[in-house]
Amino acid sequence: MERQNLTADPMIKEPSKKGSLLFKVKSFLRRDALLLLTVAGIIVGFAVGFGVRELHPSKDALMWIGMPGELFLRMLRMMILPLIVCSVISGTASLDPKSNGKVSVVAFVFIVATNSLVCIEAIALHFIIKPGSEQLSVDESVTREIMETQDIFADMLRNIVPDNVVEATFRQAQTQYASSVTDVARNNTNATVVDVVTHVTKSLGKSDSVNVLGLITACTIIGMAASALKDKTEIFLKFFSAATEIVLLILRKFFWVAPLGIGSLIAVSVAGVSNITGTFSQLGMFVVAVTVGILFHSFIVLPAILFALTRRNPYAYLLTIIRPCLIGFASTSTAVAIPEMLESCEVKNGIDSRVSRFVIPFSVTLNADGSALYITSAALFIANLSGVEVTSGVVAMIGVLTAVAAMAIPSVPSSSIVTLVIILTSANIPVDHIALLFAVEWFLDRIRTPTNIVSHTFNAAVTYRFCKADLRALDEARTKEEEAEMTSISPA
Repeated sequence: MERQNLTADPMIKEPSKKGSLLFKVKSFLRRDALLLLTVAGIIVGFAVGFGVRELHPSKDALMWIGMPGELFLRMLRMMILPLIVCSVISGTASLDPKSNGKVSVVAFVFIVATNSLVCIEAIALHFIIKPGSEQLSVDESVTREIMETQDIFADMLRNIVPDNVVEATFRQAQTQYASSVTDVARNNTNATVVDVVTHVTKSLGKSDSVNVLGLITACTIIGMAASALKDKTEIFLKFFSAATEIVLLILRKFFWVAPLGIGSLIAVSVAGVSNITGTFSQLGMFVVAVTVGILFHSFIVLPAILFALTRRNPYAYLLTIIRPCLIGFASTSTAVAIPEMLESCEVKNGIDSRVSRFVIPFSVTLNADGSALYITSAALFIANLSGVEVTSGVVAMIGVLTAVAAMAIPSVPSSSIVTLVIILTSANIPVDHIALLFAVEWFLDRIRTPTNIVSHTFNAAVTYRFCKADLRALDEARTKEEEAEMTSISPA
């Protein structure tokens, strides 16, 4: 009877159920269903893209194939602005000025260090793989961009301090250029010669793009001011904290259509390339150099930095950020992956939301490891194609300029290409061969975006490691203040 009672006891049966293979499979599917569906969407997207490409689809057909993906991106972008504003205000308001300063400094040092390190890696890979040693067929019709290095940094400084916070939600400062041609006649010995003179004028204009850097600055100041006022701003802070949770909830619901949207984006990207084989055979060594650099930086260098500074298992950490990386791969945008990065940092890795909700938007604005590696590799590749002697001085100039320019990439279409033109011009390298890069931009843009996401999330982990003690001390001080207040108002 005693044995029968033990067998019938539900408390004895429960562990066996939880330990069964079926229970583990169900738990895995429940927990990672969205991840599995997203991977399936990518596979289906590639299959549909390669299949449709053989039918030579029209532009209208490509538009409708990509429509679900376009709508998916529009849904995400719709919520990015309120997410950044609410999360930065609520996050900085939860810290004291000393902690805010330390979080900013640690995050910025990480960004500068990784941007510089990835340029060194790209230079080393260039001399190992040597892309561009053979002449390739070039389309000479590329348009030369008129842009100066100083202007891109001046625009960055202007955008850090916006003159209108409301306007910063949809426009940012950008130097604009206008060129005019005039004929100047001069007398020669035998006849009058007419010289054609091109005048370039520049003016401060605006571009239709969210000024994320300016919003972060403004929201940080507001959050710090709210923190200083303490009790007077309690309702204000509760509003932004609740608004952040509301936006995150909406975005989590949106992500259930991610498999369809991501599949659509992949399909239209592949279907729109007319000659994949020819493109990669012509630019093969350059694609190999960038791809190897991306993989090396993402799976060797950044994990080594994370382990050295935090003693976390970097590869276990990488497994927790697969979803934001997949979204970045499909959308070629780190901004649309901000909600998933926050989810991965806070829920899966236990990073304090006060750190992650400042560091992630901050990194998205300034940190671009993948883009820095691509720009450095491309500059050296084009120098080889152009017959320019790649001396140590040229290499140093390209590396330093790229490391700094990666923090000021303009928010315009093909922004990495625009930055590349500036660097080539600064190094006196012809830009004619740059047209070749557009043939593989669709692929390289996709593989470098997840690298940026890995760097952003690792930055949050490193910053939290160095600021954890300050946050704990702040929480303890606040707890003591609350206990003292409760003691003072309690009846004798």
